[in-house]
Amino acid sequence: MPGWRSMLYRLLPLLLIILTGCGAEIPDRLQIGDPAPPFAVRSLEGKDISLGDYRGKPVVLRFFLVDCKYCRADTPVLNDYYARYEAKGLRVIYIAPQGINQKTVEDFAGELHIAFPVALDPTGEIAASYRVKALPQTIVLSPDHKIIAALLGGVSEAELNRLLSPYVQ
Repeated sequence: MPGWRSMLYRLLPLLLIILTGCGAEIPDRLQIGDPAPPFAVRSLEGKDISLGDYRGKPVVLRFFLVDCKYCRADTPVLNDYYARYEAKGLRVIYIAPQGINQKTVEDFAGELHIAFPVALDPTGEIAASYRVKALPQTIVLSPDHKIIAALLGGVSEAELNRLLSPYVQ
């Protein structure tokens, strides 16, 4: 039995280090209720936009791909929703990921008649600050810019109504 105790005494400090380290991890994603990370971006039209410009307004951030079936299917839903509620303060921004060239994004935006700002995230900094790891992802922000939802995949009008109706009705 002396070998067993010796091994336990050697493993116990290692086990304590592992358990202590687990509690100190930084979360790998933002949580509902967290403040939205600030950002500034230039739209395809050359307009500078920052999240701070939209203070007091609900915001939908859509991290999208031009060849994504969900993005093509629900962009008309977002276009219609934006047209209905822009006057009530709703803001929508499409953000193209790192590695997609501007011409491809311009073609996508033109083909789908996107009425709200579309921008590039050429360094991936915005997506990283929102911990976006899969696309498409839609982040919905309250008027005080707290995260109220992070939706992976397509977005329906029913979801938009459920999340945004308190702010746009």
